Amino acid sequence: MAITTADMMKMSPAELDQLYQNSPVGEIPSGQGRGTVVFVTGLPERNFLAALVRLLAWQGKIFYRNQNFLLNSITILGLKLVKAKVYRGESWFSQGEAIILDYSQTSFIAQKIRDEIREVAPGVFLGQAYWSKTRVLCFALEF
Repeated sequence: MAITTADMMKMSPAELDQLYQNSPVGEIPSGQGRGTVVFVTGLPERNFLAALVRLLAWQGKIFYRNQNFLLNSITILGLKLVKAKVYRGESWFSQGEAIILDYSQTSFIAQKIRDEIREVAPGVFLGQAYWSKTRVLCFALEF
């Protein structure tokens, strides 16, 4: 059975960590991925908070695979902002490679943010978001 974002929203932080660690890197995605914040804290309110974040701000990421960058889709207006370089590199969270989403050279606002993703099911990615070197949350992308 393929994992979905809805499945990940029901998982504990430990289960999400294990899923990420056991998943392959996958290919760098192309096109628009619908984003959902999956809070590491495991709060019972996280489904509500994830929906609120999606409604008010972050909608997902648009990958331009051939150009090695992405833009974040922000607000219900679908604004495309906050660019990141995309490449394969060493995971900060788990041994091995991950797809790195690096904002350090492309965004003044988000220069301290570094995300990494792995493909947990066909077209479904689980990501780790870092502020400097501190992991702040997990997110899902569905293509």
